[in-house]
Amino acid sequence: MNSKSAVKKYKSFVLLMALLSVSSKIQAQTNAGPQNWIASWGASQQVPEPQNMLPSADLQDATVRQIFHLSAGGPELRVHLSNAFGTDALHFTAVHIARPISPHSSAIDVARDKALTFAGNPDVIVPPGAEFVSDPIPYPVEALSDLAVTFYIESPPARETGHPGSRATSYLMHGNTIATQTLVDPHTVDHWYQISEIDVQSATGSGSVVALGDSITDGHGASTNGNDRWTDVLASRLQQSPTTRNIGVFNAGIGGNHLLADGLGPNALARFDRDVLAPAGVRWLIVFEGVNDLGGLTRTEEVPPAEHAALVQRLIAAYQQIIARAHAHGLRVIGATITPYAGSDYYHPGPLNEKDRQTVNEWIRATGHFDAVIDFDAVVRDPHQPDHLLPAYDCGDHLHPSPAGYRAMGEAISLSLFAH
Repeated sequence: MNSKSAVKKYKSFVLLMALLSVSSKIQAQTNAGPQNWIASWGASQQVPEPQNMLPSADLQDATVRQIFHLSAGGPELRVHLSNAFGTDALHFTAVHIARPISPHSSAIDVARDKALTFAGNPDVIVPPGAEFVSDPIPYPVEALSDLAVTFYIESPPARETGHPGSRATSYLMHGNTIATQTLVDPHTVDHWYQISEIDVQSATGSGSVVALGDSITDGHGASTNGNDRWTDVLASRLQQSPTTRNIGVFNAGIGGNHLLADGLGPNALARFDRDVLAPAGVRWLIVFEGVNDLGGLTRTEEVPPAEHAALVQRLIAAYQQIIARAHAHGLRVIGATITPYAGSDYYHPGPLNEKDRQTVNEWIRATGHFDAVIDFDAVVRDPHQPDHLLPAYDCGDHLHPSPAGYRAMGEAISLSLFAH
């Protein structure tokens, strides 16, 4: 055999081996079944209020370690870095994930510490107003487990993006100590910064639930590091059934949020695309908003009945907008009734406010509007004073439920709402 024939035969052999390798990979993927991404954890982003904002000096040459409680598990994951409200590009020098030892400590299992990459690089520059999703990484995580995400930045963001109502402790210190097992004497804050979502890979047919809400969804009154919001209870219950085990929960609650007006965070209609449509694998939307709009109408003084009626009509129109926009993207939309808040020192509602709440709740419950209804009002109200929270479910401010109230809310949600 001459040299040209030998070379030609060798090239044919290499090509055949390559084709067989590709075929084997395709067959393996086929046997494993189609895969897709779902949001296992998420928090709505906003500009932190002054009292919740970190001083720029704290984020100069800084390592930030944060702990997140996942809902669904999976064999691979990816992390979303957010600069949604930043006015300049933000450079993340490095980002790591690890298994935390405890939600009450900065300690991690260094054997499970892994560096994330972004388009193959260990660092990433996130443009202003944008977010960046890490490359997928094989990193099996169990449902209802915790994940530590640690990043290092050399310079602070021009304007911070975060989620003040974390009810979880984050840890900061100067210097690049991103892979250190335990941060030494770190500064601690109960807020999250610059991380918006964690996705896991799941089997086809899986999906995620977005809970669009205010402080009662965000978890005001829940315990710090306790993961006992009503959305956490729902996530736990979803994991107890084989038919709903592959459903993740994204908590899109912002304390003080309104349907119609900006307050603490953008109004619900303004943040709809980012917080409802963007999360990975979203298939269901729970809408639990409105108490701040109702209570805010008369927070400083009573107004004429015509203004009450006008507000009710505007709230209903906002719900209709949310339903229409969600349906346009194939989402099943579940309405939740507004819970009572009589006796609240913050809103001190009168009889007209209660009438407004009842009118809105009647619309939510009526057929032909939402695809389904969760009657949170019926779950937590005092049967002897229906405009009040049941004392056992009241955190003490007569507006927000206690952990016991949140548990009752989460347990009242029928899992049949999430049938595939």
